[in-house]
Amino acid sequence: MVIAVLAVQGSFFEHEQILEKLGVEYFEIRRKADLDKHFDGLILPGGESTTMGKLLKELDIFDTLQKKIADGLPVYGTCAGMILLANNLSNDKNVYFGTMDITVKRNAYGRQLGSFETVSDVKGIGEVPMVFIRAPYIESVGEGVDVLATVNGNIVAARQDNQLATSFHPELTDDTSVHQYFLDMIK
Repeated sequence: MVIAVLAVQGSFFEHEQILEKLGVEYFEIRRKADLDKHFDGLILPGGESTTMGKLLKELDIFDTLQKKIADGLPVYGTCAGMILLANNLSNDKNVYFGTMDITVKRNAYGRQLGSFETVSDVKGIGEVPMVFIRAPYIESVGEGVDVLATVNGNIVAARQDNQLATSFHPELTDDTSVHQYFLDMIK
């Protein structure tokens, strides 16, 4: 199994460290030629979604990745990655890949000072440490979207077919369970 990690901006290195810990082969997507390599799944890291969206288009990566996700490529988006997957943003006119039937509120917990950590249950996994940094959350989900976790009444993890999205950053903890869940989706 080979996982591609979008590495144009954001916390891609931390995802790679988790994949190494799990013994999974990976490579970085930084330019269009990287899309020619074989990969079984894709990680969209946290970071700045506006910057990522702009770079994906400037590097001519956007359309190919959007089609691969729409065609069933397993994808896991954390924080900004979740924003990239959402088909609707309640407080932003932009839509990026738009492949997941969720409405997301950007920076829902406020600025950096609103960042926090907690532990909560994730359906199919159990208790997971969660790090929220200027995090979004999911305001609503469409049919076929499975809500996997809520914190304080807000949806912070969901799955739709081949797509997994979390508001939080499991890559910033020592816990590998969410990444293992994603890898199990691929198998």
